[in-house]
Parts: sequence; C-alpha cells; structure tokens
Amino acid sequence: MKIFVSTGEVSGDLHLSYLVKEAKELDKNVEFYGVAGKHSKNVGVNIIQDIDELAIMGFTEAIKKYSYLKNKAEEYLNFIKRENIKKVIMVDYGGFNLKFLELLKKEIKDVEIFYYIPPKLWIWGEKRIDKLKLADHIMVIFPWEVDFYKKHNVDAIYYGNPFTERYKKIDRTGDKILLLPGSRKQEIKSLIPDFIDLVKKNPNEKYLLKLSSKEHLKWIDENLADLKNLEICYDISLNKSVKESKIAIAASGTVTLELALLGIPTIVVYKTNFINYVIAKYILKVGFVSLPNLTLNEEVFPELLQKRCNSVEIEKSMKTVLENLDSVQEKIQRIREKLSGVDITKRYAEFLLKGK
Repeated sequence: MKIFVSTGEVSGDLHLSYLVKEAKELDKNVEFYGVAGKHSKNVGVNIIQDIDELAIMGFTEAIKKYSYLKNKAEEYLNFIKRENIKKVIMVDYGGFNLKFLELLKKEIKDVEIFYYIPPKLWIWGEKRIDKLKLADHIMVIFPWEVDFYKKHNVDAIYYGNPFTERYKKIDRTGDKILLLPGSRKQEIKSLIPDFIDLVKKNPNEKYLLKLSSKEHLKWIDENLADLKNLEICYDISLNKSVKESKIAIAASGTVTLELALLGIPTIVVYKTNFINYVIAKYILKVGFVSLPNLTLNEEVFPELLQKRCNSVEIEKSMKTVLENLDSVQEKIQRIREKLSGVDITKRYAEFLLKGK
C-alpha cells in the first residue's frame, strides 16, 4: 500500500512522524511518499518536497507564495496519479491543504483522504467547513473539536492527543530561562529583539536560546556573542533544555503544549505584522491563542501579544508565574488529564490503514 502525505510545518511533520512510525510497525509493507520534513524522513517517509521551503506564516506572506504553491499542488497531483496512490493523509497546514483537497477530489474521484489535525476552524471561522467536508475522514486531537464538527454533521475521529504519550513531566534541576522564538523566519525576526533586551536587562540571570536549526542564525541581525549570560543551542532536545530551566518564554504554537506536558511554566509571546494583526483581530473568535489555555478555557500561561510582547511585560509575567507555581502546576496536570487516552497514536494509525 502506498500513502501520500502532505504537511507544511515542523509541528505537523512531528505529528506525522509519530503516525508513520506506528503505521509501519503495524504493516511492514506500507510505503509513504510526499511533502514532509526531517522528522518524517527519519521514520521512512520518501520526501518529494521538503517543508523547509514551504514555511509560511500569516496572510500577507501566504499571498506572496500563492502561485508557487499552486504549481506545487499540480506537481503532487501528477505524482499521485503516476504512482496510482489511492490514500492521502493531510496534516494541518490548512492554507495549502484545503485547496489541495479540492483539487484531489476533482481530479481523482476514488482517492481516500484523511485530514489529520484539520485547520482550527473553531478559531478562524467556519466558512471553510464545506471544503473540509470533502475529506473522507477527519481525525482531531482535541476533545472540543468533536463537538464542533458534530454541530456540522461530521463525525470526527478522536482518541486523545499524541503528545501526552510523548512528553512526560520532567524533574527540572536547572535555573535558566529558556527562550523559544519559533521556527519560522517572521517569528524569529520579530521576537529576538525583545529576547535580547530581556537578556541585557538581567545580567545575573542565565538564558538558553533554543533554535531549531543553526541556519536560523542568519535571520538574527544582532551580535549574540557579546551576551555572556546567553547560551545558544540547536541540537539538544526540548526535554534536555527544559530540564536545565526554571521557566520558558515561547512563541505561540504547538511548543506551548509540549512545554505544558513537560511541566515547565511558560510565558507565551507573539508578534505579527500590522496587516496580519488587523485581519486576525476581526477573524479570531476565542479569548486565548495558546493550546494550554484553550484546552482548559482559562489562563494557564500568560499570553503577551503584539504591543504587550516586550521585555517589561515579560519580566512582570515571569514574576507572577514564579510566585504562583503551585496553581500553575495544578492547571498543567489538568491539561494532561483532559488530553490523555489509551494507545492514542496506534489507534490513529490503525484507522488510517483500515480506512473505508
């Protein structure tokens, strides 16, 4: 059996890699081809397009790459036809995958499409639900999504969140402040100046800046070598960097849920350009942006967005969090309980292989 995969960002690639690994253990003959990154490649996906070339964040950036991605969709479609592939799994990356889904269903009538971790329509608006319904199966990883899709007459598959199997609470022994500026160029360029300001203002604190690739240094204009209380790492795992730290400051994204499950208190930060912010302000329908807060529908981690994302506000939030650690840890434990399940990834893999 051949299965085509389509994802576009690091978080989707990570979830896809878990699924592929389990599927290959269940069926030694299944082969995966498609659009993914290093995590999926490491578990045996045959990469025809590396996601490093596809990292897009925000509305204006996506518009710039529209024609490029349209050509890519045709390229993938031709590959699927040529290889006679009848199963496709899409992971997140809604800006591209929803259009790709339409194209596939128009061109290959008998293709079976699984949408794993669909776009967050419950945040960004429900207008795209009709496009998503073209998928044969929708597989979600948050419990509230089941009710959302049921409201639209879709029976979404939910077994739990795979991260609860991968990330266990760590006994932290270090006193560093962990800085996580994200993996996309726009995120890193917008957050690094505030991180550096924080490091400079607190010379007695030790900071650990974790970048997902050494290549990302070229996106940083400032000279980091002059900051003696800042350590930069690329290759150590998130688990190890958390173990060395007392608190994290992280770009809003999947990593905030990973940090919660690892048990480290976190400040969530995010900045985007003005046009994206104005559009998002009118589209967003929920009070929180980070997954830990959305999971409990209350503030677990402070969220500092746009103008509030600065070194002064970060310092204030860190002080508040560190003074209320028992309360934060209690909420973190509730997140794990709410998202847990039995043999989560294995059951998603079984469903993928079985299909219709």
